[in-house]
Amino acid sequence: MKNLKINEGQANEINIAYQDSGEGKPLILIHGWPSTSQMFESQLVELPKQGVRCIAYDRRGFGKSDQPFNGYDYNTLANDLNQLIKKLDLTDVTLLGFSMGGGEVVRYLSKYNVEGRVTKAILVSSIIPYIKKTDSNPHGVPIEMIDGFAEKIKADRPAFMANFNKAFFGDTVIGSPVSEAFLNWNFDLCMQASPVATLEAMYSWAETDFREEVKHISIPTLIIHGDADKTVPIEVAGKQASELIPNNKFLIYDDEPHGLAYTAKDQLNADIISFMRQ
Repeated sequence: MKNLKINEGQANEINIAYQDSGEGKPLILIHGWPSTSQMFESQLVELPKQGVRCIAYDRRGFGKSDQPFNGYDYNTLANDLNQLIKKLDLTDVTLLGFSMGGGEVVRYLSKYNVEGRVTKAILVSSIIPYIKKTDSNPHGVPIEMIDGFAEKIKADRPAFMANFNKAFFGDTVIGSPVSEAFLNWNFDLCMQASPVATLEAMYSWAETDFREEVKHISIPTLIIHGDADKTVPIEVAGKQASELIPNNKFLIYDDEPHGLAYTAKDQLNADIISFMRQ
């Protein structure tokens, strides 16, 4: 992987690890919590063969990027993305945000896309528009549940991640769509995150309300969500996003869990390519 300096020459300078492969229109893939860019292995292997330039980076605090003590709010994370786009001088970009990564996509579009460098957006199993349960968001996740996650992470992060990992891929008592070896590999990706980033980023995706921001997204947006997603239920996210984002196409993947970037990799790859070629 390559490294790119964010806030170069400043006291808060950090290195962001990224991979860049293929030629053609650029697709930036933004990973979910608490994984790394390696979660897109099935896309990074296939999409460059189809004329897509794939750029996938590890969010600060995760994977092989630097792990500062702070900066896990969406304003900072979107600024990191903005600097990456500018330093690589990318244009006609499609942004793909998976789960937590949807927040960077929306915040970037609302704050930084004045030059029009990004022309399309894809939200996959995304937390957009708002996860936390409130009077105006009755189908959301109670903050008490998020607080419970935090306590479990502090008490035994590996145990929490092992259980989270299973739900992520739709593991049930009657079976799992992925192998034990795959679960172990994904667990290792999650454990690369710093403990601080794991907790701080969790509250960012749980508590940030994007409902007003998404109403102003003007570029074509593809929304993809599995109707068996137990991690970020489709009623909370995908369906609401499709009702708020003006120019969108909403694809529901039947019986697919949160981790559909792997469990439905062939369909997802085909839909990404089709959308980018439109």
